[in-house]
This record gives sequence, structure tokens and C-alpha cells, in this order.
Amino acid sequence: MDMQNRVVIGPSGTTAEDVVAVARGLARVELSDEALAALAAARRIVEDLAAAPDPVYGVSTGFGALAVRHVPAGLRVQLQRNIVRSHAAGMGPRVEREVVRALMFLRLKTLASGRTGVRPEVARAMADLLNARITPVVHEYGSLGCSGDLAPLSHCALALMGEGEAEGPDGRVRPVAELLAEHGLAPVELREKEGLALLNGTDGMLGMLVMACDDLARLFTSADITAALTLEALLGTDRVLAPELHAVRPHPGQAASAANMLKVLAGSGLTGHHQDDAPRVQDAYSVRCAPQVAGAGRDTLAHARTVAERELAAAVDNPVVLPETGRVESNGNFHGAPVAYVLDFLAIAAADLASIAERRTDRLLDRNRSHGLPPFLAGDAGVDSGLMIAQYTQAALVSEMKRLAVPASVDSIPSSAMQEDHVSMGWSAARKLRTAVDGLTRVVAVELCAAARAVELRAADGLTPSPAASAVVAAAREAGVRGPGEDRYLAPELAAAEAFVRGGGLVAAAEAVTGPLA
Repeated sequence: MDMQNRVVIGPSGTTAEDVVAVARGLARVELSDEALAALAAARRIVEDLAAAPDPVYGVSTGFGALAVRHVPAGLRVQLQRNIVRSHAAGMGPRVEREVVRALMFLRLKTLASGRTGVRPEVARAMADLLNARITPVVHEYGSLGCSGDLAPLSHCALALMGEGEAEGPDGRVRPVAELLAEHGLAPVELREKEGLALLNGTDGMLGMLVMACDDLARLFTSADITAALTLEALLGTDRVLAPELHAVRPHPGQAASAANMLKVLAGSGLTGHHQDDAPRVQDAYSVRCAPQVAGAGRDTLAHARTVAERELAAAVDNPVVLPETGRVESNGNFHGAPVAYVLDFLAIAAADLASIAERRTDRLLDRNRSHGLPPFLAGDAGVDSGLMIAQYTQAALVSEMKRLAVPASVDSIPSSAMQEDHVSMGWSAARKLRTAVDGLTRVVAVELCAAARAVELRAADGLTPSPAASAVVAAAREAGVRGPGEDRYLAPELAAAEAFVRGGGLVAAAEAVTGPLA
């Protein structure tokens, strides 16, 4: 991506940064000259095979269990139009605009590879749709994560044909034909193989994986910051964060999380006071083992990013054009298992990180374990309930995330008259991961509210928080996360904390003092 918020797609894949730029940043998309040349070369191969007498899957046959039917030339335009219409069978609520834009961009990436055999004008039409900010209506249900994200991609292909509904730049949902006309765009008439090529990819699940990785990278750092604030507020020891201890067990994510916490705690006058009145040899696991749990999540994220990078370099279609040999071959590369597994793995990591954060919050609120903090961090305990029910909300989120951590990728269900008898359920894995990422954001936000209150209470008792902790608390207050006081309507404070975490304000406030965190 260049500095003009423009992404140029070539024939060799794309990057996670470009996916996020198009999906969330609404960057413009352009096809490189090399991509257009690859598209034209692959199309010539498809047209030669279409003119030959022998049937070729996807070019002159039916699809799936109907592949035994040889379709004559006069019916092939209808064949491609019909596969899009029949496969656009999604149901349920609309999925988010950013997901649809990611899905379309990644399908365009595969078209540009020169491995699908579509005409250059089809790829240009997809780019035009993205650049006009016309977002087809795609529904929650319809993908089994095998043979591609079929229904979601079909609703996007339907829009290229000028059919169905889409959201315009103004956010209103209207007939696609109206939106195309307003932007001077013409519907596309699909030819041999083009309908199938628009449907057969892992693009939806991959787009959601890329965006989840982007979100989780920020959330792992955010959780390190809130864990450090909680350690301070509980008068814990930072000696367990020493680099030489983590070198003994050389997991890179663990070392990164411990280093983040040490940076946040630098200069703290609170750590170590656990020995003053009621000596403790060790802090509780939720405090002492914070780097091990968050670090395991970081290493899981690193693996997921590796899988995403490979998929971003792939051309997923069936059949696929092999320009080197002039062949079009059927294959199984559309199977979503590689992506589905890491989507499920990330949901497990997110649930465990949320679980340990909730345990730290509960410890801050319990006067029997908080080492001198008021019950529930209330201003007037008994008259006020403090953050009692905020922790209930956090616990409910954690419980939901545990259910979301049950893998979708082991739940294959056969389809297409047993031709497609083992599927990945990758789309379902991606949808539940998005919910889990939202849940983790909120869980970290509740810990932030509790830890910030507790740090302020310690400061009122004459102890000096670390400079980074003080900066985080001040920025949180400015963002609407309020300090200790009388009972009040808590929902706005929790919402402000969520926005502060989600938007990167928490990380930015800490890094203003610590410098870059991992």
C-alpha cells in the first residue's frame, strides 16, 4: 500500500496490512499491469479448452455432484449465471461491512493471480465495486468452509451481475442495479468458468482471520498493561518478570509479555510491599503466571499469522489454471482446514486470556485477597457496591468465551449428495472468533477499570505508582473511565473503557512513557 491509501494488486498475492487497509480503511484498489497480463493469459487457456470437444470441469460441465453433465456452448452463459443465483442462498443477519470488503478484496487477489481464468474485465468490475464502496448484502449462514465460502461469495458475485441488494456509501441498503447506475458501472455477463471462479475460495474466513490477528495483537499488549497495573495494585512483586527467569523456558511470547510488564512497572513504588504487613512468598497464579498465559497466546497468534501469510500468497480456486502447462485441473485447495484450525486455536487463546484477567479483577475486588483495598473498590462499601456487578458482567463474558472456544473445525457435516463429504466449517470458526475478540476487549476493559481505581487508591495512601501506570490512569480518566466515588450508573464508564482499549488508547498511553511495547 502506498501513502495515498491505495492498494495495488499483483499476481503474487497480498499482505495482511493491505487487507486491513481495504476492509477497514476503505483504501482504493488497483490492478497492476502484471496482474492484467496474467488474467489475459489464463483466459486464453480457458477459451481454448471451452472450444475443445472434451468436457472440462467448471468450463463445460455442471458443478459438484452435477459435474457429470456436459453443458453445450449455447448454455454456458446461463450455467455461470445460474450457479451464482442458486448459490446466493445465505440466510440470517447481515455480516459486517469490513468482512464483506475483506472477502471481496481477497477474491480479487486470487483472480489477479492468473490462476482462475476469468477475463480482466471481471476483475476490474470487482475493483470498481470496492472503490465505489458498494458492499453487497452477505448473510451470516451459508458457508461450510469447503468448496469455498460459497454463499457469501455468491452474494458478492450476484452484485457484479447487477442483482441482489447492497449497502451504498451512505450506509443505505438498496437494489444493486440502482447503485451501479449511480456510479456509472455496468453489470457483468459471466462466461465460461467465471461464475465458479468467483465462488470457490477461503476468502471470508481468511479475511476474518487477518482482522482478528490485527485485533488480538493489540489486545495481548493491552492485557500485559492491565496485568501490570493489577500487580501494582495488589502490591505484588515484579521479580518474577526478570528476563533471566523467562530465558529458562524460552517461549518467545512469554518473554515478550514479561518484558512489557516490566516496562510498565519501571519506577513503581508499589511493587514489593506485599512483604510489609502480611508477608507473601508468592503472588497468586493469575498475577505471577500472567506472562506465561498471555505469552502462549502470543505464540499462538504468531502461528496463525504464518498460516494467514501462506494463504494470502495462495490462489485458491477449483479448477485451477496452470499457465505453465496450459492445463485446467481440479484440486482440493479450497478446503478451509488450515485456516479453520487456527481460527479455533485463537478462540481458545482468547478465552484463556480472558479467564486469567477476570481472576485478577476478582482478586482486586475481594477485601480478603486485595491486601488493604476496600471491598469491591467502593467509595463507601455497604452503601456503595463499587465494581461488584462489573465483575459479574466480566464473568458472563468469560463464560460465553469458553463456549465459543469449542472448535468448529471438528464438526464436519456432509453436503452435495455426499460429493462434498468432509468440510472445514471455517466460516463458522471465524464468526465465533469475531465474537470472542469482542468479548476479550470488554474483559480487558473491566480489568482496566478495576486496576485504575485500585492504583489511584494506593496513591491516595501515599504509595507512588509507576510513571507508565500514572499515565495510563490519567488517559483513561480523560477517556471517560472514572475513579473511585459514590455509586453511579456504570455502563457509560465500562463503554468508555471498552472504546479506550478497542481504539488503541490504552497501548498508546503506556507507550508514551515506556516506548514501543511488543
